[in-house]
Amino acid sequence: MTTQFLNSADGTLAYDDVSSGRLIICVPGMGDLRQEYRFLSPHLVNAGYRVVTMDVRGHGESSTGWSDYGIAAIGSDILALIAHLNAGSAIVVGTSMAAGAAAWAAVEQPNKVSGLLLLGPATSDDPLPIYMRILMQVLFIPLWGVTAWGMYYSSLFPTHKPADFTTYRQKLLANLREPGRFAALHAMLNSSHKPSAESVAKINVPTFIVMGTKDPDFKDPVAEANWLAEQTQGTVLIVDGAGHYPHVEMIEQTAQPIVDFLKTIEVAHVS
Repeated sequence: MTTQFLNSADGTLAYDDVSSGRLIICVPGMGDLRQEYRFLSPHLVNAGYRVVTMDVRGHGESSTGWSDYGIAAIGSDILALIAHLNAGSAIVVGTSMAAGAAAWAAVEQPNKVSGLLLLGPATSDDPLPIYMRILMQVLFIPLWGVTAWGMYYSSLFPTHKPADFTTYRQKLLANLREPGRFAALHAMLNSSHKPSAESVAKINVPTFIVMGTKDPDFKDPVAEANWLAEQTQGTVLIVDGAGHYPHVEMIEQTAQPIVDFLKTIEVAHVS
């Protein structure tokens, strides 16, 4: 697959564009690559969708040196990519912090976002317990930050690691060692979740929230998911035993409910 690029005055975004049909934009969480969706994407393509997976600014094959790595900035990249693809509105899939960016985008330009799939969503003001935020700031400094991130990343799969976990983790860490990439991650870690927290109650598109019961990023993952569902008038899939990446760790339990949700948007769109 040939990487495609969207150029702007501030930098370059890398993305893959697969198949045809209704447009879905998949946005990985911070510190991850667009290949995060390697298991979910084939299910979406088989269901008849055009699947575009993007690297967030500073990550993967996207450029470094952006002036802003916050949620609204990533949300603006999502909207820019939708406009660039010129295929009408898109269903936006976001993981963790990118779920917050997707929520922001849906409120900022509701005519461009027709539905939201939020995976392990970090959208409230302080999604991490205080002790974890302090620990992350101490651990994730440049001297040993990439190694610490690798350890943290492993903890996000508490029940089942995918067969390619070791190879994928090596690729992810190698990317973070490239100049400017860990600085981008560190800037995201320090950014505020206020833009997404202020957006969620204003969302007016179908929203599906997928949360693992063992997601270590939340003190009470189920309560977090239910809070977000109440704010967005959305629905929730709780995946027993899954961590922060239920669509990677337990694709067998998540793929079909996700496709079923997408089909409900399709019906509403037609009607």
